[in-house]
Amino acid sequence: MYIDIKNVNVTFEENNTTQTVLEDVSFGIEKGEFICFIGPSGCGKSTLLNIVAGFLKPTSGQVSIDGTAVEQPSIDYVMIFQNYGLLPWRTVLKNVELGLETKKIPKNQRREIAKKYLDMVGLTEAFNKRPIQLSGGMQQRVAIARALAVEPEVLFMDEPFGALDAITRMKLQEDLLQICRQTNKTTLFVTHDIEEAVFLADQIVILDANPGRVKSVMKIHMPKHRDRTSDDFIYVRDKVYDVFHMKSEDKVEYYI
Repeated sequence: MYIDIKNVNVTFEENNTTQTVLEDVSFGIEKGEFICFIGPSGCGKSTLLNIVAGFLKPTSGQVSIDGTAVEQPSIDYVMIFQNYGLLPWRTVLKNVELGLETKKIPKNQRREIAKKYLDMVGLTEAFNKRPIQLSGGMQQRVAIARALAVEPEVLFMDEPFGALDAITRMKLQEDLLQICRQTNKTTLFVTHDIEEAVFLADQIVILDANPGRVKSVMKIHMPKHRDRTSDDFIYVRDKVYDVFHMKSEDKVEYYI
């Protein structure tokens, strides 16, 4: 198992009582898989993502990636957020070079690598623009290029398309899948959108709330290229919807 999440619990004290955010969360992820987390607000999706990425420590339990315990963030694991996180005073090219500067890549080499990944996300003509000159979808493409430029082993994405219009969102979903296939990135993706999860995921991890725990891990047995209007897609989407809305006492740990 490439990413192994074992018995993760997160609690905190509030008004002299213990609040449980995540309870006994365990599952595994294979290298190169695309995993989507879905669940109601407050179920701990983003908390779990931040624990696997090393930004938060669980109260108990452990996460390991490729056999090594996750203790802190790493340049090998990159997070992409909904708000893009671009530096407004830098050009698009210089934003993509940022992580390469951290890795102390020589200047000429940085430029070539940044151009390569901007080409990959379809922004060849935008090298010298500032973020404010770009649409929201283009800014998110820059954020994806910046993440890919450091050649991470794992991509973490926290509702990266949530603020985009429907057409832009669908196009970026398609582009992201193509890029992940080309680069064989292991990707963990938080979303509220069941259809988005079915379109993207090899596995969907459905979390329950109060406390946050795994309700189901659903393996999606469909071709990588998915037609949102096909009978198979609609069938799987409806099955995920059914499990998502099951009562907690009726939960299933695995649905395949």
